[in-house]
Amino acid sequence: MRRGRPGAQPNGTAERTLTSVGSGTPDPAVRPGGEPSGDVSRLWHITLSVSGSEAPLKEVRRALEQLAHDHPFLLTSRYANDHAEIRYWEEARDLHDAAAVALRLWGEHRSTARLPPWEIVGLEVIDRETYHQRIAEGHGPLPATPVGVHPF
Repeated sequence: MRRGRPGAQPNGTAERTLTSVGSGTPDPAVRPGGEPSGDVSRLWHITLSVSGSEAPLKEVRRALEQLAHDHPFLLTSRYANDHAEIRYWEEARDLHDAAAVALRLWGEHRSTARLPPWEIVGLEVIDRETYHQRIAEGHGPLPATPVGVHPF
């Protein structure tokens, strides 16, 4: 599982050799017959909902802005004094990995971003195709515009 900018490797992971298209070298991420193997990263749209006791709105906004700075792939955050919703794209091998990373996001950044001591109360993880299908049908989460941190 990889997170971060293309080419960036998390600490403690081995670097994968990339091959050029048309190089004649088989891509280890593709099985014979063109099926992707389980090692291919995909994009997942994450919606993380958190809630807890009331906190001053200014502090909630500042904390979410710091989280967006620390985690540059955040698209948008909406907040109130007792709950927030964070939406972003995550790169992961499968849904299980994307969900595991999403469930750690709040706790891992709690002290550095000085996030409220809220708990995760909801998580939605959908693949890119499902996200775009929902949008095209007029269902599901609307595209994250405007991007940034906004009150509900």
